[in-house]
Amino acid sequence: MALPQLTEEQRKEALAKAAAARSARAELRQKVRNQELSFADVLNDVGNPVVDKLKIVTLIESLPGYGKAKAAKILSELEISDTRRI
Repeated sequence: MALPQLTEEQRKEALAKAAAARSARAELRQKVRNQELSFADVLNDVGNPVVDKLKIVTLIESLPGYGKAKAAKILSELEISDTRRI
């Protein structure tokens, strides 16, 4: 499938939209890291476009005391793919 041809303005708008989405996900992860939001709070917000695009592994890694190894172990034990989104 060929990519659509975008005008320069459309391309800039798409890049700005993508940057805003990445920023919103980073802010959400920071709130989890700072314990302003719990894991459950994020899961209860399913339907929010920011939450829906977040990978489960990334959310787990945002928890204080959890890194890549612990997150991978949890996903493995639960038989969840590390690419799965919330």
